[in-house]
Amino acid sequence: MKIAIPLADGKLTMHFGHCSSFALVDVDPRTKKIIKSEESAAPPHQPGLLPSWLAECGATIIIAGGMGQRAQQLFAQQGIQVVVGAPAETPEKLITDYFAGTLQIGENICDH
Repeated sequence: MKIAIPLADGKLTMHFGHCSSFALVDVDPRTKKIIKSEESAAPPHQPGLLPSWLAECGATIIIAGGMGQRAQQLFAQQGIQVVVGAPAETPEKLITDYFAGTLQIGENICDH
């Protein structure tokens, strides 16, 4: 399983569509342990590009701060589960909390 997290300064950024890079983290779904983590530069911003690009990267889940409804639909069409409202934390903390069931999800700050 691969989890994508949009980054700014090593932590989740609230506006995924304008991030400079993504953490792409391989997780063993059975043990819920991080196997490998890499940072990949995001492609230039184009509406609708990130869902297909992240699907090509093998992402199955994206953890984001804010994301518009249309973007969520595009991710779903690519088979990528969307988690929105996550706090600006490191990828490791977000993933650990996600699998522990303790990830504090707030409001989706994006309204478009």
